[in-house]
Amino acid sequence: MSYVVTVVIVPKPGHRAEFREEMIANAEASRTKEPGCRQFDVCESGDGGEIFLYEVYDDEAAFQAHLATDHYKRFNTRTTPWLAEKRIVKYRRASPEK
Repeated sequence: MSYVVTVVIVPKPGHRAEFREEMIANAEASRTKEPGCRQFDVCESGDGGEIFLYEVYDDEAAFQAHLATDHYKRFNTRTTPWLAEKRIVKYRRASPEK
């Protein structure tokens, strides 16, 4: 079964645009450079005040590998001070199985 990570992020109002730019770049790097990353969608609310991530990995090890990449570490260090809120929920995908 695939390993799914969902994240809801609320950037601080003064950092929404730059956070969005960094988030999209991080997602693109994950999709193109990480063999275990199958999907990484970046969604935003109508007013841009909330970002929703839907990430699919081969397994938990692939997700842990994602967290160890240079692009993620750079993204996380740079953007963490810009966040008002961050909620993470992890799942095992039941259907479809792959």
